[in-house]
Amino acid sequence: NAEYMGAVKSLRHTRQGRGIMFSLFSRMPKRELSRFVRAASSKATKVAGSDAWTLASGVMFGSALVAGGVAFASDDKLNPASYPWDHTGAFDAFDAAAIRRGHQVYKNVCASCHSLDKIAFRNLIGVAYTEDEVKAMAAEVDVKDGPNDEGEYFERPGKPSDYMPSPYPNEENARFANGGAYPPDLSLMVKARADGANYMFSLLTGYRDPPEGVVIREGLHYNPYFPGGAIAMARQLNDGQVEYDDGTPASTSQMAKDVTVFLNWAAEPEQDERKLMGIKFMLAFAAAAVITTFYKRFRWSTYKTQQLSFKSPAKNPLSTAAKGTPHH
Repeated sequence: NAEYMGAVKSLRHTRQGRGIMFSLFSRMPKRELSRFVRAASSKATKVAGSDAWTLASGVMFGSALVAGGVAFASDDKLNPASYPWDHTGAFDAFDAAAIRRGHQVYKNVCASCHSLDKIAFRNLIGVAYTEDEVKAMAAEVDVKDGPNDEGEYFERPGKPSDYMPSPYPNEENARFANGGAYPPDLSLMVKARADGANYMFSLLTGYRDPPEGVVIREGLHYNPYFPGGAIAMARQLNDGQVEYDDGTPASTSQMAKDVTVFLNWAAEPEQDERKLMGIKFMLAFAAAAVITTFYKRFRWSTYKTQQLSFKSPAKNPLSTAAKGTPHH
């Protein structure tokens, strides 16, 4: 029918067509699907052009389902939607208020399991906090330092130059505390995952009950955006879990959005400076191009506007007169 033909034709160019096609076939009883494959096989030899390709694709796809299923590389997870982030444009910068709120979410929720060992407290100065706020925040943390003059290690209040503390002293302790699962460091997590920001937001808001027929073993939780659908981390964000300094309502989606922006900034804190440097370079390059063009036109105008003409040398009148006088 028209729905099937449209789905298969769009399969050539988009992933959506493949999903629609899979949905259509998966709803068909296997006996009816087998009958369709036989009918489409006989009809595919009688048509030509794009319709023949469409029917052939349907035959192969349906045959695979009849035989026991077909698998794609992305079938074990749901692809995240694309969200309109404020910082992704060429002339866009990170939202400082969102970074501050995201840090609050990380500090109160994520930091109990995940480290952020590539970000120092001082990186937050001028981005989301003042220098005094960062000093007070760092002083709340006890940092192991040393050795001292006696060769012993000691603890001291944190300084802005210290890096964010890890919740566990080593990987073995982290796995023991989390039932064998190792909570990864989040410093570069947004850059380490395909479609990073969209994936992080979808993962944090994507927890739900497993569909009928899907069995999740004990200790794991169903999340269709995680590869395999089973993730060791339980749902962490719930409405009202964090009280924002600026009074923003802390809904689940708001907290997920803010912590995603914060982690995106943590993965590349130099992004705004890099974009600004690029804009300055392009402006300087454009100005240099204009100056060079005018200089070139001025420098070469003398040669381009002058006219060169070639004339035969003037004849000597004495030689002409001599040629006209007969010799005696």
